[in-house]
Amino acid sequence: MNYTQFPRRPYLNGPTPIEAMPTLSSVLGGKLNLYVKRDDLLPGAAGGNTTRKLEFCIADAMEIGADTIITCGAVQSNHCRLTAAWSAKEGLDCHLVLEERVEGSYKKDASGNNFLFELLDVKSIRVVDGGSDMAAEMTKTADELSGKGKKPYIIPGGASNAIGAMGYAACAEETMQQLNAIGLKIEHIIVPSGSAGTHAGMVVGMTGVNANIPVSGVNVSRPKAVQEEIVYALAQELAAKLGVKTGVNRKDIVCFDQYVGPGYSIPTDDMVEAVKLFAKNEAILLDPVYTGKEAAGFIDLVRKGHFREGSNVLFLHTGGSQALYAYLDTFRA
Repeated sequence: MNYTQFPRRPYLNGPTPIEAMPTLSSVLGGKLNLYVKRDDLLPGAAGGNTTRKLEFCIADAMEIGADTIITCGAVQSNHCRLTAAWSAKEGLDCHLVLEERVEGSYKKDASGNNFLFELLDVKSIRVVDGGSDMAAEMTKTADELSGKGKKPYIIPGGASNAIGAMGYAACAEETMQQLNAIGLKIEHIIVPSGSAGTHAGMVVGMTGVNANIPVSGVNVSRPKAVQEEIVYALAQELAAKLGVKTGVNRKDIVCFDQYVGPGYSIPTDDMVEAVKLFAKNEAILLDPVYTGKEAAGFIDLVRKGHFREGSNVLFLHTGGSQALYAYLDTFRA
């Protein structure tokens, strides 16, 4: 696929590693070979998946002469941290609109990403109630800044539009190049599915290179039927943008919603177990909101025999361990 037709900033330091997880594989029964794609090691104020998306989103903003970036997320948003990081790197102002999806969860003096927003010199943070129209709230901020002579550019939550999702179509191609180079046959890829850009991008990328590797998402918020339609709509838009002539088949969009628990960012026992298993067996840190619940689903699917015995399964690690430090009571309980 041809990405040169779109503005892009050079934020990557080469491919992120694909690592075997032999100890975790053994602990989970030894019937599968488990691997991890380490996008937690991407550059940008401690890493994470949004760096791939922001290569395209911030480039698009700079192409039109924007001097200010506005985005949104939850109160401990990794996406907001990375947007602030790359905005700082580019000399752009960054303004955040944070959605308090769990009442009382925003604490101005909290650790984790809240503290990093300060270090990264975010110009303003406005907190709105859970369920707010975030597009409208960001537009409100943009209008205020435009009135002050700024040139704002809005990046949606998770940078999950067709521009941002291109970063994960490119990641799918990168992954296949690595697998071909080392001769590793992966039979299934598991990703977190939230704002949908990572999931949709991986499906489109794998389709575009004819990889024939299923990509399944573990939901972090919405029910299966709702999330699959959101991912499918974005995947179709991205496929058209990149000229993937075959498009995306609806049957290729698969989500598991059994691991969300009471709601977005609310801890579950399975998430806590998964974070601890990855840490003590592979020295890999997950986050409580996305990769922790993704890992809870991943581990449960392994235990239930969802994957063919003897197969190689890849876990996409999208980062976010900085948020762990805002959940100390959960893990020390």
